[in-house]
Amino acid sequence: MSLSWLPNAISISRIALILPILWLFVEQQFGWALGLFLAAGLSDGIDGYLAKRFNWETRLGAFLDPAGDKLLIAWSYGTLAYLGYIPAWLAVIVILRDVIIVAGSFMYHYLVRRLEGQPTWISKLNTVLEFVFLVLVIWKAGYDWPDDVTITIIGAAVLVTVVLSGYDYVSNWIRSARSEA
Repeated sequence: MSLSWLPNAISISRIALILPILWLFVEQQFGWALGLFLAAGLSDGIDGYLAKRFNWETRLGAFLDPAGDKLLIAWSYGTLAYLGYIPAWLAVIVILRDVIIVAGSFMYHYLVRRLEGQPTWISKLNTVLEFVFLVLVIWKAGYDWPDDVTITIIGAAVLVTVVLSGYDYVSNWIRSARSEA
């Protein structure tokens, strides 16, 4: 029996963890929230590794994996901003970048040519920094560690990579669309 379904099941599980994580944020159960959030983040690496290592990549997986990441990140930023743990403006910028990327990829895919989604190195760095920032914010909310300076520095790095990666995606789409025309 093939286990080729496993990466997709892991991605679906990550998506299913979003509501319990958000509920734990609202209930200020940050220890449990941190555990589930770390499990969700770890699952992202595991499903990608399995898909590539065993050639279990599917079109569904190519949608589920980034969708799971974007939903987890966006809802976590939004909820933690609403609760006052992170600046609302940072949450808006992070979410807006993802909305632009999703909308832009659909437009490119349907108006220019089929889009083979490969994240760039700056986008991967951005995702890691967004995740690390959230881990630190959740940890701070639950255990009063790390200090505010550390969180501010990582938050600034998130802001820089959000802008750079968003620009990178849009400029690559424009360049590619011009070459297609």
